Amino acid sequence: MPSAQRDFYEVLSIARDASPEDIKRAYRKLAMEYHPDRNSSEDAAERFKEINRAYEVLSDTDKRSAYDRFGHAGVDGAGGPAGFDGFSTFDGFGDIFDAFFSGAGRGGRRRGPARGSDLRAQITLTFEEAAFGTEKELDYTRLEHCEECSGSGAATGSQPEVCPECNGAGEIRRAQQSVFGQFVNVSTCGRCRGEGRVVTNPCDNCRGRGGVRRARQISVKIPPGVDDGQQVRLTGEGEVGDRGGQPGNLYVLLDVQPHGLFERIDDHILYDLPLNLAQAALGTDLKIPTLEGNIDFDVPAGTQSGDEFTIRGQGVPRLNSTRRGDMIVRATVVVPESLTEEQQVLLKQLADTLGTPSLPSRHKSFLERLRDAVAG
Repeated sequence: MPSAQRDFYEVLSIARDASPEDIKRAYRKLAMEYHPDRNSSEDAAERFKEINRAYEVLSDTDKRSAYDRFGHAGVDGAGGPAGFDGFSTFDGFGDIFDAFFSGAGRGGRRRGPARGSDLRAQITLTFEEAAFGTEKELDYTRLEHCEECSGSGAATGSQPEVCPECNGAGEIRRAQQSVFGQFVNVSTCGRCRGEGRVVTNPCDNCRGRGGVRRARQISVKIPPGVDDGQQVRLTGEGEVGDRGGQPGNLYVLLDVQPHGLFERIDDHILYDLPLNLAQAALGTDLKIPTLEGNIDFDVPAGTQSGDEFTIRGQGVPRLNSTRRGDMIVRATVVVPESLTEEQQVLLKQLADTLGTPSLPSRHKSFLERLRDAVAG
C-alpha cells in the first residue's frame, strides 16, 4: 500500500493562510536544501519531488482552491508525485536554477569593474597631537596602473585577445546528466579568470599584470580629539581597481602615546597633584600643568587625599565639536618615608594636639560618577 500523501502546507512548513510570497519563499528555501545535487541523503530526491508537487499546487490559485476544498482528491487529476516529469511546470524554479548553477542557460557573464583593495597603515601621535589635531606625512606602497600599458597588461602596440578557452564569455559551460535530466554547470574560465581576454604579448614593465607597486607619500590631517585605536579613512587612496573599478580606501590606525602627567578619560584628562601633609592641611597656592601650559591653582585647607577638583574646559576637544572636556585635579597626600630628628619632634608635638581623627564623610568622586555613567 502506498504511503499516504502529506498535507502540502505541512510539506512547505507554512500556514494555511500563507500569502503567495510566503509560499514562494518557503519553496525556494526547501528546494535549495533538498536538491539532489546539493543533498546526498537517501530521501533527498523524494523530498524534492514532494516539495515541488506542493508548490505546483499551492502556487496556482485554482489548484490551491480545489486542494483547500477537497484535499489531495481535488488535485490528483493534475498529476501527483508519480506523474512528476521535471521542472517545466514550476514558475519559481528559474530563480532556484540560477542559485544552483550560477547562471546556467543565460548569456556569457564576463566580469565587470572590480573595486580595488583597501590598505591599512599606522601613524604614531603624541598625547597633545591627538588632543589638538595635527598633520602628518605618511609613506606607504600601493598598487597603481602601469603607465606603459595603461593597465591593460599588453605590450605597447598590442591589445589583449579574446580568450580561446571561453571565446570571450569569461565562463565555461559543461553539460551534466542527472536523474532529473540534463543541467548546465557554469564556472569561471580558468585561463582568463573571467576577463574574457588574455594577454599574449605582455608588457615588459608590469609583466602582463597591468599594475605595479609604487611608493607614495601623502599628508594626513588628524582632527582634534582623536583617541588611541581610532582610524582615519582616506577615500580612494587604496589600491587601484580592476577593469576601471573604483580604487580602494586607505585606513590609518592612530597610535597615541601615553602622557607622563595626564591620563585621558573620554574627553576629560586626569592630573594627580602630589601634596605634603602641611600643604593639604593648611592649603596653598601652586602652579600646575595643563595641556596648554602652567596655571595658578588654589589648594583649599583641609584637602584630603583623593579629593578631586574640576577645571572646566581644560580637557580634550570633543571630536567633530566645538566643545571641550574638563581637567580633573586629584589630590594625593604623600606621607614622607623618612624624617629628620627635628621633623619627628615637630610631628609628635602636632600629633599630641590633634588627637585621634575621624574619617571624613565618603562621597563619590567626579571620576567615580563618570565611570558609573560610562558603565551604564
